Amino acid sequence: MTDAHEPNEIDGPHEGPIKTPRQLILAVLYAFLIPIFGIVLLVMYVTNEERPSAGSDALTPRAIDARIQPVGHVEVKDATDVASMKTGEQVFAAQCTTCHTAGVLGAPKFGDAAAWAPRIKTGFEALLHSALGGKGQMPPQGGGDFSDFEIARAVVYMADKGGANFPEPTAAGASAPVANVATPIAAPIAAPNTQAQSAAPGNAPAPAATATEAKADANTPPALFTQVCTACHTAGVAGAPKLGDKAAWAPRIALGIDALTASAVKGKGAMPPKGGSTASEAEIKAVVTYMVNAAK
Repeated sequence: MTDAHEPNEIDGPHEGPIKTPRQLILAVLYAFLIPIFGIVLLVMYVTNEERPSAGSDALTPRAIDARIQPVGHVEVKDATDVASMKTGEQVFAAQCTTCHTAGVLGAPKFGDAAAWAPRIKTGFEALLHSALGGKGQMPPQGGGDFSDFEIARAVVYMADKGGANFPEPTAAGASAPVANVATPIAAPIAAPNTQAQSAAPGNAPAPAATATEAKADANTPPALFTQVCTACHTAGVAGAPKLGDKAAWAPRIALGIDALTASAVKGKGAMPPKGGSTASEAEIKAVVTYMVNAAK
């Protein structure tokens, strides 16, 4: 038996491994340095495959310039140099394939003749207008940065793969519809009455338009209808009431011109706001009035 007054190993004083200030300083340094050293080794191991191997050209002036070049750059194209423009297939591969290859977001699938048939019937100019101005979920130019001529090439490329037989657009031929599409449709400007201006103050003013001429103007479709609305309303696609269909237009006519104009401006169903155009509300109202009168 041990004496109750003698200390044993269990009851004795406990001492840690750090007994001097020097040992404390070393312990603190190692506590920081060892984790940092481990992290450095881990990073070197993970990025080992990305580092250039000995004898590579990764550190040549050309390679370094390529890595530090600005993200954006300016590319100047000569509109008269057709050879420098992208082909329809190149534009499709760079921009259009995202939606049209899989047929997502309502885009007609590339090569799907059934999906392209009603669109091809609207004609090349209607398809080009939709591609330039945007339609439905598709933003203007598909969200890309190509020239109007290059977009026209892409439209022909996709439409022909879907069963169309559109000719390859030319730079001169593409400029006409492009000019009409890219700019907002302005109200027609009356030609100056040079006869009245040159006449003496006492002469009578030029006669007003006859009733027959006014009726002919009322039956003439506005430019906005020909360029935008005809794509759906002429064939009655995507739920749009067909032009001249009295049965389809009767409940709509009952709402009134102002209500129909508001729906056209805001968009309704498959129709995007303003039909995907940049026309003014007055121009939209003129088209609505034309279609309502055609159904009476």
